[in-house]
Amino acid sequence: MSTRRSAVHAPRGASPLAWAALAAALACASPARSQPDAGGAGGPAADDTPPPPPAPAPAAPAPAATERGESVWASCAEHVPPGATRPRIEETFPRNGFSGYAAHLEITVTHGKGETVLPEGFKVQGDSDAARAIQKAGFVLPEADAGAGPTSTTTATDAGATTRLVIPFVPLPKEPGRSALLLPPVPIAVSRASGELVTVCTRPHEIVIEDPIANERDPKVKPNPPARPQREEWVLAKQLTVGILIGAALGLLVAWLVRRWLRRPRVVAAPPPKLPWIAALEELEALRRSDLLGEGRTDEYFDRVSDCVRKYLGARYGFDGLETTSDEMRDLLARVRPPVPVLPQIARFLADCDLVKFARLQPTEADCLTALDDGENIVHRTTPPAVRPGDGAGPRSSPAGGQQPPARPSRAPEEAP
Repeated sequence: MSTRRSAVHAPRGASPLAWAALAAALACASPARSQPDAGGAGGPAADDTPPPPPAPAPAAPAPAATERGESVWASCAEHVPPGATRPRIEETFPRNGFSGYAAHLEITVTHGKGETVLPEGFKVQGDSDAARAIQKAGFVLPEADAGAGPTSTTTATDAGATTRLVIPFVPLPKEPGRSALLLPPVPIAVSRASGELVTVCTRPHEIVIEDPIANERDPKVKPNPPARPQREEWVLAKQLTVGILIGAALGLLVAWLVRRWLRRPRVVAAPPPKLPWIAALEELEALRRSDLLGEGRTDEYFDRVSDCVRKYLGARYGFDGLETTSDEMRDLLARVRPPVPVLPQIARFLADCDLVKFARLQPTEADCLTALDDGENIVHRTTPPAVRPGDGAGPRSSPAGGQQPPARPSRAPEEAP
């Protein structure tokens, strides 16, 4: 077998005639391979395998490219930018293989720390010149998705980094039997730290290809290999899943926004305030119908009548009646213009209230009823004439007797002056 290998690795510049003569001589000198005969005796038989064809001679690099330090092949064009150092590569490729079985080209690239060996360096486009040159040489690159694609491993060293590439090639010779194929150079791209690309080419490698059934006289059909799991991209299911997830997210967002909108603080329109005299008369009437006198709570009854009248006077003439003393209230009412018509009666009412409050006198039921009547009388007498019951004047008519609007405005906008 060593003699046959020497025949495969003959000089590249040899002529086809010399190749044929050398192959015929080696075929006669080499011992025939033993094959079992039809009767099963196991006797020796002549080797009817045709001699290996001459290996194609690689094209010489272009002179201009050689002068620039670049190598040009149909499958690879080496390029080293000015000032860059060519990475050192070491490569191994098997000398023998079988047709249809991958032969791995192992490449070790020694480069700097800032440099990266790109996977695109050995990714050959199907319609490129490099791919056509490799296919013309009798090799096919397996699909990376099939699990037999190239692999890359980078290891950092003290001087830089080392990247080990393993690129599978499937030899498919056109003729049956033993064949000698020449793997053309393969491009390996290295990216420098500056962004420049350095492209280096591997050496051409020779390999002797045998048929897997070359030593079988009556080869049988082998069974199918075991089943392998298949990956199928179900586009419709993927789109439906993505759509459902997006719809669920949007639905949750809309539900949260609607819930927040429903729970927003709502502005409730406050009812219009009652006029002071209406509120005072309603409060005094409710106090008259209460059971405080029947329960003997005369002091509370009298105090509530006093607070009601004080609050009314403050709302009617524009001050805080509950926080104003009797003297201050008399002074404020005395400055009102036109004058308050029942000012003496108001002064007596305030004096009686102070007597009960500060002198600790216990009012009788008659005192309570008298205070209630006086309070209602004060409210009726100080109500604006425009809203008095039975008055036929309009809401803005002047009161009889030439009464003018008060000097201090009232809190109620509907009050007549």
